[in-house]
Amino acid sequence: MFRPATARNVTGMEARDHEIEKELAATLQARRELGPEYESALVDSFLEKVEQRLDATLDRRVRRHLAEQQVTAARDPRSIRTPSAGAPTGFGERFGFGVVSLVLAVPLSAIGVVNAGIEGLVVAWLGIVGVNAVHAARSGGLFRQRERRAAPASEWQD
Repeated sequence: MFRPATARNVTGMEARDHEIEKELAATLQARRELGPEYESALVDSFLEKVEQRLDATLDRRVRRHLAEQQVTAARDPRSIRTPSAGAPTGFGERFGFGVVSLVLAVPLSAIGVVNAGIEGLVVAWLGIVGVNAVHAARSGGLFRQRERRAAPASEWQD
């Protein structure tokens, strides 16, 4: 029988490998007995069984992950990552804030130039840059993103 090079396969179904091997052997035996005209139906049936096992494994992992999060939150409520009032939570919100500030920059620049000339334009843009800098600092900017990328991705593995 075909066995992956690793001792434990990606799906984490080490105990079920034997069952899958038996299903594959039965499918191959049925193909030999029934002939190639039933091949696609046999393959579809086998793949459906494998898909059901993968779905069950994934469901179990997701439930375990959620349970671990709930236990962590119950032990330390401060560990729950909820956005504070007005604090952005993701790239979409930061991007939206940047787009809105640039759209508002046009009329603010015009108002500044009309009322105070070049000094008004400079003041308007200093205000726009300042608001975006404060917003970036509150959202964590690039520094928190680097920390998240460096975090181990093993929490979903068995």
